[in-house]
Amino acid sequence: MSVSTSAIDLTGQVAIITGASSGIGRSYAQALAAAGVHTVLVGRSTERLSGVADALPTPSVVLAGDLADPAVSEQAVALALAAFGRLDIVLANAGLYVGGDVVDTPMTAIEELVGVNVLGAMATVRAALPHLVEQGAGDVLVTSSVSGHQDIHWEPVYSATKHAMQSFVHTTRRNLVGSGVRMGAVAPGVVLNELWGIAEGASGVEDQIAARTGIRSEDVADAVLFMLTRPRHVTIRDLVILPTDQEI
Repeated sequence: MSVSTSAIDLTGQVAIITGASSGIGRSYAQALAAAGVHTVLVGRSTERLSGVADALPTPSVVLAGDLADPAVSEQAVALALAAFGRLDIVLANAGLYVGGDVVDTPMTAIEELVGVNVLGAMATVRAALPHLVEQGAGDVLVTSSVSGHQDIHWEPVYSATKHAMQSFVHTTRRNLVGSGVRMGAVAPGVVLNELWGIAEGASGVEDQIAARTGIRSEDVADAVLFMLTRPRHVTIRDLVILPTDQEI
């Protein structure tokens, strides 16, 4: 019997997207909704999440909370099942950024960064996996960073959190072999969005795009949509997406 090589139709699937109120997470929501996916949007601001949800063409529900609290991840899974009766995709995307030398970074900032980037992502995946494994199918994708593939000295704490997530993705994927659940990570370089202090529609973005020194959140969402729509016998474990002229 031949194995289908056609792209997966995501219509009617249900996705949890964390960090969905801005940047890459907002673009994930827009791209998946355009593909027919129903979404559970998780972030810190009900108002901002509602603004994203109201503009989507498919049904969406929102959950405001701090992903550093593991209870929020449990609530997100429960909300997906209550609102839509299923869960198919988990995009663990919520993240913070702290640059600069470690000695100049307050411990409170380090704790917050690790709490969201590492513990929050782990909690999201941990909350969803029992359901996905039980149904024998699903996709888990983590938003990592090129900083998880290289040791970037000007952002040692951030780079450490993304190295942790790369290890988490690789090892958990191996735990899931044979379960029908796929797991991978997308690792962007410079993305011209709020994480980097660049507001939506800010001046100068198009200049950086033209100079090939930055990419859009939409570019990352396109890459993730590609990962999700591969045939079920294909897993893209790691996808690094960079501006063409980023020197890294």
